[in-house]
Amino acid sequence: MVKGIYTAASGMRAQQWRLDSVANNLSNVNTDSYKREQSVFKTNPDLLIRRRVDDGVYRHPFGSGDVAPIIGKLGTGVEMNELYVDFSQGAFKETENDYDLALDGKGFLVIHTPYGERYTRNGGFIRGKEGFLETREGFPVLGQEGPIRVQQNNFKVDKEGNVWINAEYADDPDTMVSREHNEWGQVVLLDTLRLVGFERERYLKKQGSSLYRADEFSGPPIELEGDDRPNVYQGFNEAANVDPVVEMVQMIEVNRSYEANQKIIQTHDAMLGTLINQYAKFG
Repeated sequence: MVKGIYTAASGMRAQQWRLDSVANNLSNVNTDSYKREQSVFKTNPDLLIRRRVDDGVYRHPFGSGDVAPIIGKLGTGVEMNELYVDFSQGAFKETENDYDLALDGKGFLVIHTPYGERYTRNGGFIRGKEGFLETREGFPVLGQEGPIRVQQNNFKVDKEGNVWINAEYADDPDTMVSREHNEWGQVVLLDTLRLVGFERERYLKKQGSSLYRADEFSGPPIELEGDDRPNVYQGFNEAANVDPVVEMVQMIEVNRSYEANQKIIQTHDAMLGTLINQYAKFG
């Protein structure tokens, strides 16, 4: 009966972890580019039940009890395996803000921080005091040539991630990549956004402010080129990939599972109390 208490307690603890992830998803339903978390569990190793003789002693001496016949298994509960991040595509929201960028497809923008390069899909950027394209926390966005300095409301980003400005505002010829004429007129190519992917993106670690960092499990960033690069859309934000209805249903499931495990513990406790009282009475 004590094993049953421990098994139910592990189930309650698992539901607490699950509730944390569901609550975090619901609280970020309006956060641009937020990726929902899904808690993943695994069963603890089963306890093997072996046959004994009538007097309760192993048929074989202790130390060799593993050769006694197995007559069944007893589950010993559940444990947290990992907190999985679902990187599926979110819907696009049109903002008509030139500083907002959305990625359509797998990949991440590269951000320079004091702690090294970090990665994000949140393209809600601003123009910093020195003219660089930055996150709202003040971290510059990186292109192939480094941080990108843009003109006030006078730059365009095409689907390939190329950053263009009007030729008449290109006052620093040394920073020009190329000059050409396109649908926006005579323009200068300033830089191209760095877009990277990962061999195992599910192992990226969240760092807050919609930033991720790589580790030995995710592998190093891989520069995306050609058809492997996601399309970039200017004037759009990627919404969170959270369905509030699904998360609310999961929250109900969590509460009911938690209550069921709680009742199991109460039942085992009552049975154990009855056993002790009866043993004291008749023993």
